[in-house]
Amino acid sequence: MNIGDKLPESFGLDETGREVKLSDFAGKKLVLYFYPKDNTSGCTAEACSLRDNMDALRAKGYEVLGVSINTADSHKKFIAKHELPFHLIADTEHKLTEEMGAWGEKSMCGRKYMGTLRTTVLADENGVITHIFTPKQIKTKEHGEQILKVI
Repeated sequence: MNIGDKLPESFGLDETGREVKLSDFAGKKLVLYFYPKDNTSGCTAEACSLRDNMDALRAKGYEVLGVSINTADSHKKFIAKHELPFHLIADTEHKLTEEMGAWGEKSMCGRKYMGTLRTTVLADENGVITHIFTPKQIKTKEHGEQILKVI
């Protein structure tokens, strides 16, 4: 996906099993963020930064939607533990993650594997991508503030 592209209509199922669609956000701007795993240090810092900046994001017309390949049950626990005020897509087969270009080769301790590349996409009221944060640009502890600086 690139700036100027439109987000797909269907994002998948959230932590409650409800299908989440782009049309659910009609008239609102969207922060769609992809993260590797619930309850890991970086992903928790990122989610909490977005949570802590939610009022400011909403004041600018944005809603937040997170996506990872974790299960709905994992997402429910993550949301409850950190009091997250937004839904999380359980993209267990990484369909949306791949479609959005947030799936790729990673490396840890010399081992290469495929996984979620931490990525955030901002979209306008029509679902058109206006900004993309790549993995190297995202500072998990201050990601909410990073987004507020560009919107």
